[in-house]
Amino acid sequence: MRVAVTGGTGLVGKALCRFLTDNGHEAIVLTRKSTAKAEAAAGPKSKGGGVRFVRWLNDGDRPEKELKGIHAIVNLAGATINTRWTEEGKKRIIESRLQAGEEVNRIISAMENKPAILVNASAIGIYGTSLDHTFTERLDADGEDFLAYTARKWEAVAGKASDLGLRTVLCRFGVILDSDEGALPRMALPYRLFAGGTVGSGRQWISWIHIEDVVRGILFAIDNPNLAGPVNFTSPDPVRMKDFGRSLSVAIGKPHWLPVPTFALKLMLGEMSVLVLEGQKVLPKKLLENGFSFNYPVLDQALADIF
Repeated sequence: MRVAVTGGTGLVGKALCRFLTDNGHEAIVLTRKSTAKAEAAAGPKSKGGGVRFVRWLNDGDRPEKELKGIHAIVNLAGATINTRWTEEGKKRIIESRLQAGEEVNRIISAMENKPAILVNASAIGIYGTSLDHTFTERLDADGEDFLAYTARKWEAVAGKASDLGLRTVLCRFGVILDSDEGALPRMALPYRLFAGGTVGSGRQWISWIHIEDVVRGILFAIDNPNLAGPVNFTSPDPVRMKDFGRSLSVAIGKPHWLPVPTFALKLMLGEMSVLVLEGQKVLPKKLLENGFSFNYPVLDQALADIF
């Protein structure tokens, strides 16, 4: 199988490309960078061989000419949300996703033989935050904060691929757990410094997923013709933040004792503090109903593997 991947040098993109090539598939990464810089950013080559890089989003780029015979496009491109949310930062977060999505649609339109499926990144932030509700794909995505607004715009652009005849899957990612990148190393650092403890009230939910299950879930979505539309990429074991902290302290072998007050995080992070101070309990109903089996369904299992 041949798969085109945008955002192929990010957390999910790198893991996906390694998984594809390790299992005998071909990964073609669309990148703004030169081939040499993209290869360096992609990290070590997998045991299955290298990844092919194709330029896009530069003047004159026509990546569709290099994508003949692809079965799927996985669009993960977008500026990181892990930066202070100034007005300029917000604009960059939104516009990078919309630009990438529109270019993916242009590429698909230009292809004579189109891929069967578009898998597009999104986020569980689309549901908004709640201490009491449980969210599945069947509930309205009617959050009112910046993350919800961004995710709705993102999904609206990706949804245009359906009009082009592609089965479209919108991966609503929860907090992705990885040893080296993403939120987990930042969350683990205070514990390593013997300063870990409950963040904020501790009652907020954290709906997480192991990076390995993210990648396996994407391949499952590509192979499963019954999956379309929004799909929650979270484990079936969401937990409260206070319980997440306790499990993290056990996995690292450090104490859980020093609370991080809400006001301090708001001072440090500004509006971005919503990422750790508020949350939502999200269940992967569609993945489970279609027979997906998580390698790491329980938090303690996931943290034990990572640490």
